[in-house]
Amino acid sequence: MPHLLKLFLFTFILTLFQFSVKAQLNRDFNQAHLNQTATYHEFIAFLEDVTNRNKHFEMNTFGRTDSGYPLHVISLIPQEETKIRLLINNNIHPGESDGIEATIKLIQDFVGGKVEVPKHTQIYIVACYNIGGMLNRNSTTRVNQNGPDAYGFRGNARNFDLNRDFIKADTKNTFAFYELFHTIDPDVFIDNHVSNGADYQYTLTYLFSQHNKLGGPLADYQESHFIPQLTNQLIKKNIPSTPYVNVFNQPPNHGFSQFLDTPRYSSGFTSLWNNISFMIETHMLKNYQERVEVTYQTLLESILFLEEEHQVVKQKRKAQEEFWTNQSHYPIGWKLDSTEIKNFNFKGFHHSYEKSEVTGLKRLKYHRNQPQEFNINYLDTYQPSKKIEIPSYYIIPKAWEEVIDRLEANHIQMFRVTSDSITEITQTKIENYETLNTPYEGHYLHYNTKTSEKNKEIKLNEGDVLVPTKQKGIKYLIETLEPEAVDSFFNWNFFDSILQRKEGFSPYVFEEKALEILQSNSDLKKRFQMLKKNDKEFANSAYAQLNWIYEASGIQEKEYMTYPIFKIY
Repeated sequence: MPHLLKLFLFTFILTLFQFSVKAQLNRDFNQAHLNQTATYHEFIAFLEDVTNRNKHFEMNTFGRTDSGYPLHVISLIPQEETKIRLLINNNIHPGESDGIEATIKLIQDFVGGKVEVPKHTQIYIVACYNIGGMLNRNSTTRVNQNGPDAYGFRGNARNFDLNRDFIKADTKNTFAFYELFHTIDPDVFIDNHVSNGADYQYTLTYLFSQHNKLGGPLADYQESHFIPQLTNQLIKKNIPSTPYVNVFNQPPNHGFSQFLDTPRYSSGFTSLWNNISFMIETHMLKNYQERVEVTYQTLLESILFLEEEHQVVKQKRKAQEEFWTNQSHYPIGWKLDSTEIKNFNFKGFHHSYEKSEVTGLKRLKYHRNQPQEFNINYLDTYQPSKKIEIPSYYIIPKAWEEVIDRLEANHIQMFRVTSDSITEITQTKIENYETLNTPYEGHYLHYNTKTSEKNKEIKLNEGDVLVPTKQKGIKYLIETLEPEAVDSFFNWNFFDSILQRKEGFSPYVFEEKALEILQSNSDLKKRFQMLKKNDKEFANSAYAQLNWIYEASGIQEKEYMTYPIFKIY
């Protein structure tokens, strides 16, 4: 009897749950004015209903995410032959849900005829990139944000921030994104976000890929046409905007610099593939309905711009690919140019520093009843801090499967060595690097990496990988395979096993061998004595002296600090 009662209760609860979900799926999804956002299952059901009822829409799935669900991509098929492809990404940070409701409004307006279906632009929309985070709903973690009432969480199912994962690819989400991104091959990419850091009058800020880093004809076009025309059209709709306000916990009226979107971020990664990429960043302190409307209008005006400029954008993108594949050198580091200053009037608020009623110390306070305009300095020019000569090929030994897997997932053209052979290559040595003291997105990230190179002959083994650089993914290859690049695989700890010496010496044994080495090598002995004379700390450390002889004599293992990816120029 107890088992029958349990079965009855389970069946009853399941029936109630199914009825509840069906009721939710029949509600009006465009509820931004009610300070709500759709749940994951509601949103997917809405998209499935749209694709079943309307011939202009279709939906596909890609891969599997860490949550166990695939990525859903809904596409709007244009009226005429496709000329240009736009990819819109939602909920990489599910607490920033403005893009979900803006997408619902955009789709409803296409279906209802309020907005004409594009003739030349095929629109693809990632329904929810961070599914695990969207399923993990709460009402507290976005403690500073003005709505909605409930929302998803920033971390994914494994608590990764997906907007830091585009190079290291620790998550299944990123591999699913690789599949959809390279299948769609978008000309323009837009990622929907919500911003914080300061208070100001704007609801809309934007973060286009940094133009110097983007380089080439597409960067010129982005700065001279896309951004001005988009922002001017939004002004006509009474939507002023500003570049992303790159400050945190300080007033922006003193000016700020452009954020440098390195390849770990969505726009930094996607722009490696020769397209225009930017983030919509609405201001979290504005009310939710206003933020959703501004996101919607920015998406709509971007589509209208692409309809008019589809041929030009395609031409610029083709020219961009040719530009980079024909370069002989590539910048792998950047520094802000403090001499290139732009001025504009920034719509902010008067601020003051007052005594905190919580801490008793000074706190920053904005006075929203006192709007002010400030003439600020804006720095958006970066200069290369280092350039490298682009090799003709990279060689990746077959043992480094994690690296090869990521290149294959990004459709990098490569060839397997068919037989063992001796080849002359350029070998890279890691001379120095620094490492974060605390974990960052599952890694102890390296930075300030310094290298040296020398030519030598090595044995290539059957199955090793030869990667030509003259291909569409040239920028991706250099950004990941050059150790000094900020988001290189080396800096993301893919090669940490080479940073530990596996064999060494015992000082009491090595003493005799060290003496023998010095006596048989006069040049080494001279350098050793000079170092003892000029470096007091070295002179007072017996181990440091023996270790120097061990390393300088060339008897230590060749693998230590030797980067295992080679180059052919």
